[in-house]
Amino acid sequence: MAYFAKVLNGTVTQVIIADQNFFDEFTDSSPGNWIETSPNTRAGVIYNEDGVTPAADQSQALRKNTASKGCTYNTQLDAFIPPKPFESWILNETTCMWEAPVAMPSEGGFWFWNETEQRWDLESAPE
Repeated sequence: MAYFAKVLNGTVTQVIIADQNFFDEFTDSSPGNWIETSPNTRAGVIYNEDGVTPAADQSQALRKNTASKGCTYNTQLDAFIPPKPFESWILNETTCMWEAPVAMPSEGGFWFWNETEQRWDLESAPE
């Protein structure tokens, strides 16, 4: 099976899974282009179904990230890019992922981005 994203004006509007032979004969007269994507791909790496372990065969990783409805397709980078989570975040053009302007602390715990203060805040532990 193959995965395809319908892109209209740079935005993914639909993602389908289809047999490659079916897709080769598929006709769609609606506006937009179908672009192949790969499942379980993030930052240019394709992962096993657990989403954690990189797959042994990386040749199937397409277009940096798995396409999903609402993400964008950048023709110059030939990459699907997820929605920007915060205004201050910067696109890493190598991975095509958004990064905070300040690195997240490496200490344990659950950190969340504070856009107003432009910093990572540690979620307080429940009492």
